[in-house]
Parts: sequence; C-alpha cells; structure tokens
Amino acid sequence: MKTIILTIITGACIFAWIVTRPYATPPPTVTVTASWYGDECAGNLTASGEVFEPRNMTCAMWTFNGEPVPFGTRIRVQLGPRFVIVRVNDRGPAKRLKRGIDLSRAAFAKLADTDAGLIKVKLTILP
Repeated sequence: MKTIILTIITGACIFAWIVTRPYATPPPTVTVTASWYGDECAGNLTASGEVFEPRNMTCAMWTFNGEPVPFGTRIRVQLGPRFVIVRVNDRGPAKRLKRGIDLSRAAFAKLADTDAGLIKVKLTILP
C-alpha cells in the first residue's frame, strides 16, 4: 500500500513540475537582405584582423536588432529550408547599401546561386 501511495505522489510531483516549468523563449530572428563578396577581397585583412578567405563560412555584419555584433559571433542564416552557420569576422556591408549581412562566397553559394546577387534571409544569433 505504501508503494502505491508513494508512486502516486511521485507521479503527481513530476506532472506538476512538467506543467509549471517555463517554456524556453525562441531566439530572436530578423529578416534582412544578404549579399556576398569573394575573390576580389581574398587575402585582404578583415576588420577583425583575419585574412579574408572566400571559401570559409564567414560574414561581415554591423548590428543585429540594433545591437552591435561582436567578432566571433555565430549566425544561422536561412533561406527557405536551406541554412548555413557563419562566423562574424568583418564589418559591413556599407550602411548606405541597406543590406543586413555580407556573406562569403562559399556561404552564399550554399543558400543560392551567386548570380542571384542579393537574397532575403532570416538571421538568428547562436549561443
């Protein structure tokens, strides 16, 4: 009898814990225009001091939701069902161009044909 009562109490406690725990809030996302840069910048120093390599999964970015984005931040870039994970190692694009992110050629090519030039993507900062 004790075992049955203990089992019922334990089950009730576990149920109460499950239904009362807070849900994790999804990370914020933004939709921006993305462009790409490649061989014309290969070998140049990025704003972080790294040498730019168009075959790496990197990007240039200023802000996310109005907040500065530190170098080394990992960003999930999604176009429809396709996505890539890039690392911020440069600043750009030029603010006057009204674009949110410049992707390396390799990152852009995983999402769309580089002939597209510009694409609308959804960005999520990763932990």
